[in-house]
Parts: sequence; C-alpha cells; structure tokens
Amino acid sequence: MKVTTEHNERIAKMTFASVYPHYVTKVEKKGRTKEELHQVIEWLTGFDKLKIEEFIDEKVTFETFFRKAKLNPNAHLIKGVICGYRIEEIDNQLTRQVRFLDKLVDELAKGRKMEKILRGEK
Repeated sequence: MKVTTEHNERIAKMTFASVYPHYVTKVEKKGRTKEELHQVIEWLTGFDKLKIEEFIDEKVTFETFFRKAKLNPNAHLIKGVICGYRIEEIDNQLTRQVRFLDKLVDELAKGRKMEKILRGEK
C-alpha cells in the first residue's frame, strides 16, 4: 500500500489526544495497563506521564508531538505491517513515527513481552 500525501497530512493534523483513549482501550481490553502503555510511549519518545498528560490537555497534533520527541535510537528496529502499511516502506518521516507508535501499542495489546517491545531494553 502506498501512503498518499493526503494521508500524511491527515496524520500530521490529527491530535494525540484524539488517539490516546483508543490506545488505552486497546491495551486494557487485552489485560495490559496504562502504565505499560506509558512505558512504551516514553521509550519511543522520551515523554514521561506528565508530559503525555500535558500534550493531551493541550490537544497537540502528531506533528508537534513528534517534533518535540527525542526518538529512541532503536526506533528503526520497529518493523512490520500496521494498518495495512509496511513501516519500513513509509517515506514520510512523521507518518513512519506515528506508525512506530501504533506498532508498539499493537505489540503491547497482543501480549508481547516488554523486553521485546522495547527492542531489548528494560
């Protein structure tokens, strides 16, 4: 599947606050916790719980969210298909970063061990 310019623009303008509740629901429905979700988000972006809550309150876009993030140096190890797109083939940096997060949330919900999700880190 090819990512279109319109798709990239839609993702950039989407707010983190609009997607976050879906992440929480997805992981909790599968027996994982909000704390584990925060651990995964912090691993990828460097944002702690307070910063995540601040971004939710401010309704920041994914564009702003990832511009302010310090992406984990091992984020490039996140591979596979999410939402019909192969992460390694996504050209747009922001869209790829959002899909990194989607993939980590998906792995958490599927019961993958935290050490594997965090690409060998604890």
